[in-house]
Amino acid sequence: MLANISLRTTHKWASAILGEHGFLSRLKGHCAALPLKHREYNSGITRPLHSSNEAGLSGTGCFAIQPVRNYARALRKKKPVMESQLSDLPPTMLKMEYAAVPLAQTYSEKLKLKTEQLIAKVQRDDADHSSTEVRVAILTSKIRNYQEHLHKHPKDKANKRWMLMAIDRRKKLLKHLRATRYDTFEHVCQQLGITYTFPPEYYRHATRRWVAKKALCIKVFKEVQKQKLEQRKKIIQTLPTGHVELAQTASTGTK
Repeated sequence: MLANISLRTTHKWASAILGEHGFLSRLKGHCAALPLKHREYNSGITRPLHSSNEAGLSGTGCFAIQPVRNYARALRKKKPVMESQLSDLPPTMLKMEYAAVPLAQTYSEKLKLKTEQLIAKVQRDDADHSSTEVRVAILTSKIRNYQEHLHKHPKDKANKRWMLMAIDRRKKLLKHLRATRYDTFEHVCQQLGITYTFPPEYYRHATRRWVAKKALCIKVFKEVQKQKLEQRKKIIQTLPTGHVELAQTASTGTK
């Protein structure tokens, strides 16, 4: 009887001590309940903890926070600097009463001055403000302004659409000017720095089959030309010396 009572009391003391130890281990972290080798060296993802005291002081447990890794990032390519069409305008070209005021040197004022410069190069007289040449000059100033803006903001789809519409209008005016007054057309292109390119005669969608067929035709044409050239050389070698010059001139004429 006494033996059973003593066993019960010892069992109660042991359970109380173990319960207190488990509560303390939960406060310090779960690593206190693990063996020493598991507490000291964790998996490769986390850093090793050398003691349970360090884990208890940090308050993070056995699983430490993964350090931040600064991975290599692709370098952004620097865009080439585009020279503005307004860079050649000195501030003295503004109005005399506002030339010394920096706030008066706005972008819109400079753009107006540049447009007036381009108009003065191609207009017929001082009273000309609506001829075809003047309209081409105004559209040229707008197009170059759009180009500078899109160079800085390439994702601006609205201004890109406006620029393409201005280019189409200028092409139409230049086409009409070229058909009616060719000398004026050349003068306008030379003064405004415009390179006129002819539109394609027809537009054909380049499919894979068409591209492969075109490349094969070009390759066959070159091979045939090589064979013809070799045949001509053989014929020239068999001819006497007097007829060699005639054969050479005839071959160059057929080319």
